[in-house]
Amino acid sequence: MATETAESTVILTELAAREINRIVAEQELDADKVRLRVGVKGGGCSGFSYILDLTETQKDSDEVFEQHGIKMIVDPKSLLYLGGTMVDFKDEIMGRGFVFSNPNATTNCGCGSSFAV
Repeated sequence: MATETAESTVILTELAAREINRIVAEQELDADKVRLRVGVKGGGCSGFSYILDLTETQKDSDEVFEQHGIKMIVDPKSLLYLGGTMVDFKDEIMGRGFVFSNPNATTNCGCGSSFAV
């Protein structure tokens, strides 16, 4: 496990963790093996897009964090852009989904799924 500080980790809210657990149960995934991959990739309307994926594949170079019973993995390159980012879940009248609050982003797109640094 990585040494966790707010600046060097991705923060998962309790509400987001509950939604991840609901998805894992709904898809009948093995909760002991599945990991939440959080990352970034080039693209999107602002330059980078967020990645959220449930996977059993973990690389030796991945950083591993556990919060609220959810094991998260983040590759080192993504962690440069995601350190201190909070992943939350919103269920509101205007929509439901995961929301990223990234202190490293200089701009965010209107849809909230991409950013620039």
